[in-house]
Amino acid sequence: MRETTRSRPLHSGDLDRSAAERHIAEAARACSNWGRWGADDVLGTLNFINTEKRIQAAGLIREGRTVSLALRFDMDGPQKGWRRRTNPVHTMLDTGTDAERGMQGFPHGIGGADDVVAMPLQCSTQWDGLGHIFDHGWAWNGRRAGEVVTSDGDLVTGIEHAADTLVSRGVLLDLGRHLHPETGELPDGHAITEGEIEGCIEAQGVSSQVGRGDILLVRTGQLSRVGPGAWGDYAGGPAPGLSFTTASWLHRSEVAAVATDTWGFEVRPNEFDQAFQPLHQVCIPNMGLTIGEMWNLEELARICADTGRYEFFLAAPPLPITGAVGSPINPIAVL
Repeated sequence: MRETTRSRPLHSGDLDRSAAERHIAEAARACSNWGRWGADDVLGTLNFINTEKRIQAAGLIREGRTVSLALRFDMDGPQKGWRRRTNPVHTMLDTGTDAERGMQGFPHGIGGADDVVAMPLQCSTQWDGLGHIFDHGWAWNGRRAGEVVTSDGDLVTGIEHAADTLVSRGVLLDLGRHLHPETGELPDGHAITEGEIEGCIEAQGVSSQVGRGDILLVRTGQLSRVGPGAWGDYAGGPAPGLSFTTASWLHRSEVAAVATDTWGFEVRPNEFDQAFQPLHQVCIPNMGLTIGEMWNLEELARICADTGRYEFFLAAPPLPITGAVGSPINPIAVL
């Protein structure tokens, strides 16, 4: 088990932009959960979700109202080809035209349609699995990255292990509306701090309290100004997001998972002169935190603002794709 230091609040003013390596190493030690659930663990912080938590979540269903939190999976998605990430390609294998013309070879007039989709698993609304990010060659729970993920996939922490786990109490923190009520949107490059998170919780009220086993959803409002035909640099470009300094808060709060309405979860550009997704580097391989990206939180945010209630039953299981390091999802909030 890795020796850890006590996780303590880190403020943006504490960051030395030229010292990414040092800050990442310090946060990795302070926020490490290696060994916390045993040497064989494959779930990380999803272990915080238990039977009692799911029963609590079920009790939040009052109207039976459902809200999908997914973007559409189609050719008009946000991807631009970075690292071979493309939008879904949907192809029909059998069509109504084939059926009308009797080309399918079925008896007594029956016909049908079939289709296939080819897509990267992280091209739209998705979870990052624990095999998605490494820290200096180390994967979640102190395993060598090359022993975890090979050309055969994630042999240890594949996303299939979480297939029946990601059902819990969901909490929406609408930082866009809280910090910029006039527009409901945070500007690109805004780094959400621990103080801003706590301020949002206080402003939204008791239903926004965040604790062990919750699935935290953070709305920045970026999706309200982009979309099909107007994605711009949404995929990989500047964005509001969580500050690197929130790593200790995420660790202390013991949330099971976190998802945002942005491409990359954390603020972009990142807060160091030379760094790529440093909060990912701390949260996934060291903390064991499951991260969701590109969630559509717009309708849910409107409902929460209208009702003043920011907690709900949330079901967001990944597809059990054996050995995958991520999964497309259709998260459903039930109010």
